[in-house]
Amino acid sequence: MYRYILFAQLLALLFILACQGSPYKQGEIMYGNFCASCHMDDGSGLRGRIPPLANSDYLKKYPSELACIIRYGKTGEIEVNGKKYQEPMPGVPQLTDFEIANIINYINQAWGNESAYVPVQKVQQALEKCK
Repeated sequence: MYRYILFAQLLALLFILACQGSPYKQGEIMYGNFCASCHMDDGSGLRGRIPPLANSDYLKKYPSELACIIRYGKTGEIEVNGKKYQEPMPGVPQLTDFEIANIINYINQAWGNESAYVPVQKVQQALEKCK
C-alpha cells in the first residue's frame, strides 16, 4: 500500500513539474533560432535599430500582420511604442504555417504581452491575404 501512495505522489510531482515553464516551448526555441539575434532574447529589440516585441503596441494594433511579417519580411517605416524604425526586416520563408503560429503564440505570451492564442488556421488565413 505504501508503494502505491509513494508512486501516486511521485506521479503527481512529475505532472506538476511538466506543466511548469513556457507552454509555447517550440515557439520559444524557433524564436531563439530565427528572431532573437535582432529582437533579442528578451524581446527588447536592438537599441534604436530593431523594434521591441516586448510590450509592443504595434503587435496589439496589427496582430494579423505578424504572420506576413515573419514569412515575407517588412520594409518601410513603422512606429512601435512611440518610436519610429526604418530597418528592413528579412522574412523567413522556410518556416511552415505551424512554425509561424508557434512563434506568434510564444511572442504573444512573452515579456508582458498578453495577446490571445492564435490557431494555425488564423495564420493560414492571414498568409493568404498577404500573398
